[in-house]
Amino acid sequence: MYKQLKPKIIIIAGPTASGKTSTGIELALRFNGEIVSADSMQVYRKMDIGTAKPGPGEQKGIRHHMLDLIDPDQEFNAAIYAAMASSIIRDIHKRKKTCFVVGGTGLYIKSLVYGLIPCPPADHKLREFLRHQCIKHGPEKLYRELERVDHEYAAKIHPNDTLRIVRALEIICLTGHTPSMLAMKQDQTESRYNILGFFLYTDRQKLYHNIDKRADHMVKAGLLEETEELLKQGYSPDLKPIKSLGYRHMVNYLKGIWSFDEAIQYLKRDTRRYGKRQITWFRADQKMIWTGPDDIDKLAEKIRSFLMETDEKKTA
Repeated sequence: MYKQLKPKIIIIAGPTASGKTSTGIELALRFNGEIVSADSMQVYRKMDIGTAKPGPGEQKGIRHHMLDLIDPDQEFNAAIYAAMASSIIRDIHKRKKTCFVVGGTGLYIKSLVYGLIPCPPADHKLREFLRHQCIKHGPEKLYRELERVDHEYAAKIHPNDTLRIVRALEIICLTGHTPSMLAMKQDQTESRYNILGFFLYTDRQKLYHNIDKRADHMVKAGLLEETEELLKQGYSPDLKPIKSLGYRHMVNYLKGIWSFDEAIQYLKRDTRRYGKRQITWFRADQKMIWTGPDDIDKLAEKIRSFLMETDEKKTA
């Protein structure tokens, strides 16, 4: 009797500006692959420059999925991502292509592989109370409280990320468990896929150089103009996507809060901090193989061995 193994996927993750996109495309070219993006910002239409979305030329003919799905004012989250990406992966396997999941949004990858963390539905009264506390005292005070009770999870999010701070404290109040404890239970859940995962990493100084270089490129490519166009089309600067890296910095410049040079300086600083949080997130995943972005031949050899493993195994 034979039992079919789980579908195989290859994950290419890493901090921002680590070379995930180019590495994923090169490997997909070698292995008849298609790419499922795992980037929480590249799902939005009209937001190309600030999200470093690969254009048709950069894609080199490789089919990409989970790009340009919704407008900036539409709802999207990890649950929607996992459901859509799972369906696409099934189709990729049905067509006997190699599936590469490429991106740096750890929550999306984890939700795809293991499902969502089991936690209660929103308590709207509690959430409103916590939001009011954020408005009254500023997000930093609630972030410090979260840091006190769950330092591991707090290190993964930005101190001004009101949405995630409030949700984390809400979960703690409702369950008596921290998000990190619940995530540990999630890690013990059986994976939906047979995975080979790589985390692209380089030394900190080189990463920061790449981040600064990317920020300068985005500005030259028209990040300010892209942000202005979004605002002209009526999208509020308070929308979550427009409060993301790059766009919120251009908005602060347009509002006269910062000079243009200050906006670029803060963009680089905040992107470095985001990269550090991504590294912290993936460091907890012992299944990921940490490797340099230039080791593509070594990656290809591991992928070749992984794909050659039998698709079936004997059971009693």
